[in-house]
Amino acid sequence: MTKTSMQNYGFTWTDPDGTKRASAVAYDRTSADRQKQKLEASGCTSVEVVPVRPGELPKPKV
Repeated sequence: MTKTSMQNYGFTWTDPDGTKRASAVAYDRTSADRQKQKLEASGCTSVEVVPVRPGELPKPKV
């Protein structure tokens, strides 16, 4: 029997105005990659993909 585990990802980033942010939702890897591209295309910096456990969300960087 093969055990399948799903890894979820969240984000931390800095908005173009300098505000530090963290995602309020978790993504699978494919969706996380797409969301990272959208954030960077909108001018966000320091975009980091962060592995999270179910029910856990990342905190903004200080």
